[in-house]
Amino acid sequence: MTTVRDVMTTGVVTFRPEAPLHDVASQLIQARISGAPVVAADGTLLGVVSEADILIKEQGREAIPHRRLARVRGESAATRADLVKAAATNAGEAMTAPAITIRAGATIAEAARVMTQRHINRLPVVDHGKLVGIVTRADLVRTFVRTDAELVEIIREEVLWRSMWVNPVGFDIRVEGGHVRIRGNVDRRSTADLIASVTAMVPGVIDVRSDITYELDDEALRPFEASLLSPYVLP
Repeated sequence: MTTVRDVMTTGVVTFRPEAPLHDVASQLIQARISGAPVVAADGTLLGVVSEADILIKEQGREAIPHRRLARVRGESAATRADLVKAAATNAGEAMTAPAITIRAGATIAEAARVMTQRHINRLPVVDHGKLVGIVTRADLVRTFVRTDAELVEIIREEVLWRSMWVNPVGFDIRVEGGHVRIRGNVDRRSTADLIASVTAMVPGVIDVRSDITYELDDEALRPFEASLLSPYVLP
């Protein structure tokens, strides 16, 4: 199964927290990116500094909205953070923290869900708190641009062999325009169902028609097996 590790970029533009904000802005422009991770000397991810953070600095404190009765109730957390950014002189002061991140072993679907829900275009990829790469929406979209032949190979190698430990030799897999049809035989119905489900999760697959046969319908056996394990299970 394709993971974030397979599509992420490892050569990431990063900044140390003490990097002057002017240098940060210049490098973002030169690299043609809208933001970059801020990391400690040991590679620990501290946050992300973006064009939006720098714009707060350019607008100044006067442009930052205050909530009603702020003198009595105090400023909101968002306002306090923006006030710090407005006075920032380096990346560490201007960055947004904590950063929204993704694991290298996460699926493409997980990364897409985080980006969609949080309305962001890129995610730092971390392993035990250390930055190992970055993944963008463009990286995820590219995983869907695959030929039918590539999808057949992925289903054989990644789904059947590596994920399910099923020998793909006895399977007939055909893909046309992302529409998958699988024929074969396995020992259990649950295995057949799982193969179809995992195949449907492969980026680039539109739908799956499974004609996989099985020797044992273990789904039908589960209620019976459960009744043997507990005398309190109702029929």
